Amino acid sequence: MSFDKSKLPSRHVSVGPERAPHRSYYYAMGMTEEEIARPFVAVASAGNDSAPCNTALDPQADICRKGVIAGGGTPRRFNTITVTDGIAMGHQGMKSSLVSREVIADSVELSVRGHCYDALVGFAGCDKSLPGMMMSMLRLNVPSIFVYGGSILPGTLNGKDVNVKDVFEAVGQHAAGNCPLKELIALEKVACPGHGACGGQFTANTMACVGEAIGLSLPNSNMTPAPYKSREEIAHAAGVQVMKLLELNLRPRDICTREAFENAARVVAATGGSTNAALHLPAMASECGISFDLFDVAEIFKSTPYIADLQPGGQYVAKDMHEAGGVYMAMKTLLDGGFLDPNPITVTGKTLGENLEEITWNPDQKVFYDVKNPITPTGGVVGLKGSLAPDGAIVKVAGMERLQFSGPARVFDCEEDTFAAVEKREITEGCVVVIRYEGPKGGPGMREMLSTTAALYGQGMGEKVALITDGRFSGATRGFCIGHVGPEAAEGGPIALIEDGDIITIDAVNGTIELEVDDAVLAERRKSWVPRTNDYQSGALWRYSQTVGPARDGALTHPGAKAETHVYADI
Repeated sequence: MSFDKSKLPSRHVSVGPERAPHRSYYYAMGMTEEEIARPFVAVASAGNDSAPCNTALDPQADICRKGVIAGGGTPRRFNTITVTDGIAMGHQGMKSSLVSREVIADSVELSVRGHCYDALVGFAGCDKSLPGMMMSMLRLNVPSIFVYGGSILPGTLNGKDVNVKDVFEAVGQHAAGNCPLKELIALEKVACPGHGACGGQFTANTMACVGEAIGLSLPNSNMTPAPYKSREEIAHAAGVQVMKLLELNLRPRDICTREAFENAARVVAATGGSTNAALHLPAMASECGISFDLFDVAEIFKSTPYIADLQPGGQYVAKDMHEAGGVYMAMKTLLDGGFLDPNPITVTGKTLGENLEEITWNPDQKVFYDVKNPITPTGGVVGLKGSLAPDGAIVKVAGMERLQFSGPARVFDCEEDTFAAVEKREITEGCVVVIRYEGPKGGPGMREMLSTTAALYGQGMGEKVALITDGRFSGATRGFCIGHVGPEAAEGGPIALIEDGDIITIDAVNGTIELEVDDAVLAERRKSWVPRTNDYQSGALWRYSQTVGPARDGALTHPGAKAETHVYADI
């Protein structure tokens, strides 16, 4: 196929006599005149050596380059960062995690803008790199395809499948005296056997499902495990298909409509996905100029059946999900039950409904239940609101039996103090653990709390206490754990006024979270409340804390598409 570069961004760096200096750089890299005359396609990879989530990305991106060439384009590969939560978890490094989402989106945007690329294929593997990559696509609005690097295969110990969640929980068992050190070491050596992101329906796999449900990824591509040879075919196909999108001028904002975001939220709830999706979906929507906050997400969660028996609440992992037919198998029964809108267009050039016409429901697979016979009639993730969280909160209830909890508060002002108390077995049954000043602004960076929650679970306390925070929880967290409490403590939200012994009542059936303290008492406490300072008074974390907004809106750091006066794709 041939393309008219006079209408593409790359004309600014490759067309006309005045661009001779620019072309000289391309000739320096061995490019031919024909290659310079083709559309320039960015192939962005979050590949690195930081963790197995990312180690398979660069080879896949290189294969994608061949697909771009086959489709008539000229690929231009570059890398962006990743902060891998499994490595950053449980210490100050986790403050960098959510911030990295913005840095990834910003860095991809700047590279594409600076070099005037015409289209984008993005490869990501770990947690924040998925929404960060998709946010850049929606912000730039050039024809784009998102590719997930794939999940890790489960490890095996004593004939049983294991993964990193088991290791985190074994730390708690060791602290409780129920797991000898040699058993912990044996587990850590086999839990993660190779390339790929965490295997359960944690944040990475949740957002990979979002990529397909929202239409930015090729159908049934993202659940293919990282070590499988078929990932090479997916990478190549993405390179070919992005050239077709360029020919059609089919852009991400044409794909990611309000209805597409609603479909994505349905899939998160139906699969018992990570609570982090309630942060990332509003952020992605903002890049399109669509208002879609925590309460919009929670309303959809409330009316969506939970149908996927996936970890951490269930028993299966992404490999099993892939073998059961992938996320499209889950969407097949959701569509048949009237829970999805079939009309949004996808990167195939067809609607979601047209893509799903090619899928036949498999009643013999064990991962997904039919919507007529769900695991539970409402979603695996629930939004909460009340006197403790006027701006909302979120809890993952997939696999939980106890959905209501009331007890006295045990208050901590950072995760480290909480974890130390857990290790010393100072957390008593029936209490509500409060971890505050860990929000987007106050942390800064809104840390995840998997080390603490997993240790509690390992001690057998997972269902015996509740835990609330203005920070976040990992997608691997299980138990009665409420995150994203807003307004956050750093802004003087009610969570900042809680004292030890205050009664907190949580009702995940009715969606409420209440601080049982008289308004007059809270008013007196507020008079003596003083905003806290943190140790991050320079650098990236300081800059983030100055610009970040509330979790309710996705922890945004810029106004989004609503404030745009032009879109990059139209330069």
